Amino acid sequence: MSQPQPPTQEQLDAYIRTRLALAGVDLDLLPAQPDPETGVPTRDQALRSLRSFVTGGPAAIAGWTPPVTGTPAAAYAQQASPPLLYPSITEAWTGKADGR
Repeated sequence: MSQPQPPTQEQLDAYIRTRLALAGVDLDLLPAQPDPETGVPTRDQALRSLRSFVTGGPAAIAGWTPPVTGTPAAAYAQQASPPLLYPSITEAWTGKADGR
């Protein structure tokens, strides 16, 4: 059997653009030329960064599992309340940021 070939740059770009389109993100809205005033990345810079993430990042993220101690109910409780990446935004949405 032959080993699977890694995706080409064009295949990665198509995958990235498709995933972003499904999330409602259009890379074509990014500028084609750098803008030193705003620091917004160009389309090419964004694609380069996303290619690097897709080829190197997901394996490390997918391998994470919460530590399991105690009863099976404790393991379920960890899955029911995953850690939040941006708790300040979540607190604002739930009204906790106002001290309610």
